[in-house]
Amino acid sequence: MEQKERQILVSIIGSVLTLAGYSLYVYLKYIAPNPAVIDDFKFWGKAFLVLIPIGIAAQIVIHIIFAIANRIATGEDIPMIDDERDKLIELKSIRISHWLFTLGFFLAMGSQALGMRPWVMFTVLLGSGFLASVVAEAARIGFYRRGH
Repeated sequence: MEQKERQILVSIIGSVLTLAGYSLYVYLKYIAPNPAVIDDFKFWGKAFLVLIPIGIAAQIVIHIIFAIANRIATGEDIPMIDDERDKLIELKSIRISHWLFTLGFFLAMGSQALGMRPWVMFTVLLGSGFLASVVAEAARIGFYRRGH
């Protein structure tokens, strides 16, 4: 497995663990004791606003740990230079992520147009953002393997 592929795989695993851990924490701390909070817009706003910096900080820490572990295991630094191929792969994966999240956004707004409860919209938004991120990273691995 190429260096970039390992780095992407670590990013996917980090995203999954971060979202799962945060979701479990929010469920056990706020939703389980008070199920009525699930329809509160203020709750969802706070939950999303807290998730963003937690996700960013977790990714930074995970990548630092990966860089240290990689340096210990291989004795080499992670290459910091991206060539045109890397940039093209990044653009293709961003396009995939953009379209998936846009689809999720329309589904979330459609759930409100159909009169569904607010938690459906927020769950669809969270799910589509997460899915867009993971699929884009998986697509990057596929593009690297195919040589695009």
